Amino acid sequence: MQEKIIGTKKNGMLVLILSLVLYLGAVFGCVLGGMMVSRKETPALLIVSIVWLCIGWIPWCGLKVINPQEALVLTLFGKYVGTLKGAGFYFINPFCTGVNPAAKTHLNQSGDVSDNSTNNLAAAMRGENVNVNITNKKISLKIMTLNNSRQKINDCLGNPIEIGIAVMWRVTDTAKAVFNVDNYKEYLSLQCDSALRNIVRTYPYDVAPNVDTTGDGQADEGSLRGSSEIVVSRIRDEIQEKVAEAGLEVIEARITYLAYAQEIAAVMLQRQQASAIIDARKMIVDGAVGMVEMALDRLNERQVVELDEERKAAMVSNLLVVLCGNHDSQPIVNTGSLY
Repeated sequence: MQEKIIGTKKNGMLVLILSLVLYLGAVFGCVLGGMMVSRKETPALLIVSIVWLCIGWIPWCGLKVINPQEALVLTLFGKYVGTLKGAGFYFINPFCTGVNPAAKTHLNQSGDVSDNSTNNLAAAMRGENVNVNITNKKISLKIMTLNNSRQKINDCLGNPIEIGIAVMWRVTDTAKAVFNVDNYKEYLSLQCDSALRNIVRTYPYDVAPNVDTTGDGQADEGSLRGSSEIVVSRIRDEIQEKVAEAGLEVIEARITYLAYAQEIAAVMLQRQQASAIIDARKMIVDGAVGMVEMALDRLNERQVVELDEERKAAMVSNLLVVLCGNHDSQPIVNTGSLY
């Protein structure tokens, strides 16, 4: 299905003015024709005027207003005749109808309008005033943002995580969007869920050893938390590959939520805390050993005091306790001899 642009019929104002003039002429013709009938003259003018008053509104059905960044797909008795694109006031075949199967679809995204028919019916039964909203068959060509609901997915290590993405997209081919798929909004939403699941299951939440995320057979340091740009790029490419036949373009994808699932969140938090404590302790010990080594070297260089191996071991032990302890040490002053 190839898109056909109808862009040469921006003569809606001319048709509107002409039809109004003809309506005024029909009213004048009815008056004049009635006078002619009263004089027993031919009633042709009266008949023509009455017929026009009855059917003169039909051309108004072909008047269409297209706003910027909007399009209207038209069919005539089931045949695709073209798409109106470009802002303007158009006149088309009055029997053409607009087609937009996703007009009533309500997703968690910008630009959607929910169907309030059920609420309107309930309000009418209560005797309240109801505002009837006519379904808009126009297709928005603006950049839309789809924010799908969070999904619970197992990463490559089997840990359940919750993740959500936001996808920026727009319609590029209205004919494909309307006729190639049943509902292009729902189709996009399903493809986003599928692509997200396929990509996320190849990555660990955090960097893990011996994990291949690229498929080249070699372990790497890819992760959902640390390689978010690469992850969303792969998600966007996979979504685009799936929705190209629906006339849609995926501009960008972003991760909006990422966390361990509730059932393992507490355990993983303890694991991260333990890992952080171990790394901190390692850094403290490395620094303490360096300081002790520097202290012994300085004492030997300046010959402040000569220590045998046993006293050196005691001094090292005391310094490590002081430097590696969680709390401030309580000093004990030795007022006696060194030994």
